[in-house]
Amino acid sequence: MRCLLLRKKLRNITWTINTLAALLVLLVIWQAVCMLGIVPGYMLPSPVQVVMAFAEDFPLLMSHLRVTLAEAFVGLICGVAFGFAMAVLMDRFEKLYRAVYPLVVLTQTVPTVAIAPLLVLWFGYEMLPKVILIVITTFFPVTVGVLTGLRSADKDTMNLLRSMGAGRFQIFRYVKLPGAMGQFFSSLRISAAYSVVGAVISEWLGGFNGLGVYMTRVKKAFAFDKMFAVIFLISIISLLLMKLVDYLQKKCMPWEDVHE
Repeated sequence: MRCLLLRKKLRNITWTINTLAALLVLLVIWQAVCMLGIVPGYMLPSPVQVVMAFAEDFPLLMSHLRVTLAEAFVGLICGVAFGFAMAVLMDRFEKLYRAVYPLVVLTQTVPTVAIAPLLVLWFGYEMLPKVILIVITTFFPVTVGVLTGLRSADKDTMNLLRSMGAGRFQIFRYVKLPGAMGQFFSSLRISAAYSVVGAVISEWLGGFNGLGVYMTRVKKAFAFDKMFAVIFLISIISLLLMKLVDYLQKKCMPWEDVHE
């Protein structure tokens, strides 16, 4: 057991080192391209300029970040709750599955950018339209992921429990739900990243605060160093949220670490 855990830690450390090395190489190439003037500075700021812009606007970025994270958090919680509940209901009622599942898939064919202006027109520039857009964005991955997990439960195990007198709730609790947890956290990982992106997109099209509003303002001022700074901030926040989901998965599913 200790050997397996040690191998896993070494593998994770190696993966991290390789990732950081690749990132460092990209930054060096980027800096070299800017210093040699291959791309004009007004079109592509150097990493040093991006870092300086980030440091210069750090307090302002943090104030906008708080708004974006609040919207993303509320929308993610609502989207995950609705998606999980809908998946459970569709797994329980076959007629509901046949009626609703095509509509759930259909919602993903409509671009998010096309929905956002309508939500702004209907609900104004406050927090509500942004939360609704995030709910729409995060609802689909959770619904499909959890439903797939519930429907892939081991039938022999369920038949065994039925033969022992287990009811539907007991089968759901001891077989279906544990079997769907892996799919749930995989979809939650995607939804966590989508929530931040959805919040930023909604802020582009209407709002008073948030990283999307900040991006719109610096774009109009042609401050591309600040534009890159906020892009990197959004990427870092999304990655941190995905890592947080990984941490929660390890805490909720400790047996996964044993089998890896």
